[in-house]
Amino acid sequence: MEKILIITGGSKGLGLGLAKEYHKNGYRIISISRGIIEKFYAVEQYQCDLSNTETIESVVTEIFSHLDKNTTKALTLINNAGDLGTVNTIENISPKEIDYTIRVNLIAPLILSSLFIKLSKGWDCKKKILNISSGAAVNPYESWSLYCASKAGVDMMTKVLSKEQKGIKKGVKIVSIYPGIVDTDMQEKARSTPKENFKSVQRFIDFFEHGDLSSPEQVAQKIYQLEIAGKLKNGSILDVRNE
Repeated sequence: MEKILIITGGSKGLGLGLAKEYHKNGYRIISISRGIIEKFYAVEQYQCDLSNTETIESVVTEIFSHLDKNTTKALTLINNAGDLGTVNTIENISPKEIDYTIRVNLIAPLILSSLFIKLSKGWDCKKKILNISSGAAVNPYESWSLYCASKAGVDMMTKVLSKEQKGIKKGVKIVSIYPGIVDTDMQEKARSTPKENFKSVQRFIDFFEHGDLSSPEQVAQKIYQLEIAGKLKNGSILDVRNE
């Protein structure tokens, strides 16, 4: 019997940290991302730009064609891929940039979750969707309208889907996780934004200079520990810093 993790954005940052952590703990890893994970060969990789949402279905269908429900003990989807988007006030963000960010951060997780639930229907194994969200879902940051709005959408998706699945025998458990401030490309982008575009930029520079950022590996380990401790309950929204 095997444990399987399907993860988006698994080629770098927190996604790569999660892929390695779950692999270390006996999971078969399937990564969907724009980039390829180098020097980590025990992973099945599917290249897909999640902003091209019309391509997602064929990729997920292909993945499921290589899975066996009779030999699967646990099946997990982690919607991890995300983009901070253009950091600026909304009138200075182009329609094209708005469309791209919402596709990656919200539409793609909705499509992936829909397909995961549909294609794993009737499977007897433990099934779970972990949505990597953010405190930005509940805390408004000026110049982060795209990121804040899309993460709030991810949290509401978690709440709704968890209700839909609650009464279903062998249903999917859905959870949102706030990973805290992690040392990734997203944090680098935030702190390198000009102050005229992002009033809170100094706060993010301070996080970095004061050593307040967690490493992707540390956060991945915390998330996995919550998993094995049974704290990832259906419909829950967890901040790893409070656990």
